[in-house]
Amino acid sequence: MPANLGMMGNSALGDCTCAAWGHAIQVWTANVGQMVTPADSDVLALYEQACGYVPGDPATDRGGVEQGVLSYLVNTGAPLGGTRHRLAAFVEVDPRNPVDVRQAIADCGLTYIGFNVPNFLTSIEAPGSVWDLQPGNDAIVGGHAVIVAGYNAGGLRVISWGSYYTMTWSFWSRFVDEAYALADPDWFRATGIDPFGMSLPELESQMSAIKGVANA
Repeated sequence: MPANLGMMGNSALGDCTCAAWGHAIQVWTANVGQMVTPADSDVLALYEQACGYVPGDPATDRGGVEQGVLSYLVNTGAPLGGTRHRLAAFVEVDPRNPVDVRQAIADCGLTYIGFNVPNFLTSIEAPGSVWDLQPGNDAIVGGHAVIVAGYNAGGLRVISWGSYYTMTWSFWSRFVDEAYALADPDWFRATGIDPFGMSLPELESQMSAIKGVANA
């Protein structure tokens, strides 16, 4: 995948919940064939439809609720190249359980997360930066949605603001408070199975089981 994935409007608007979906499309399609990049206009349209943003009215640029955006993607779908692209399913993953987080990335290609942004992060936004703890400098200045498309012992591979970053596991433990596994048809489109041999219906079945345990 290219180094610059596009900000999808997030440089000027608080549409990170929708831009994260756009980057997810890039990851899924790149891994099964040719990368598809949603047009900024499609991401903006999703922000309008799912989050109530009205272009030209700054008072409506309030960001989005992750579960609300994901529910919209499942039930209605997002505009994508003149069609509607629907997410097959999503389920919440406990961010405090790193085994489940790693499994979600492996099975689904990524996780869609929300985290509290510490004030020091705005000074290290250069692509390739490492997001780590800075004790005594972690006052929260807002929230942010991104996708995590990989991991290793040293941290997680984050796509945000159109670029790649490394989030350490310590940063994750301190600031991440939402994580979701997403099942999308694009992840299975080339062969009907994911890289680990699981079909979309099988993944949805597992996600339903996880949801049942979580609700119980």
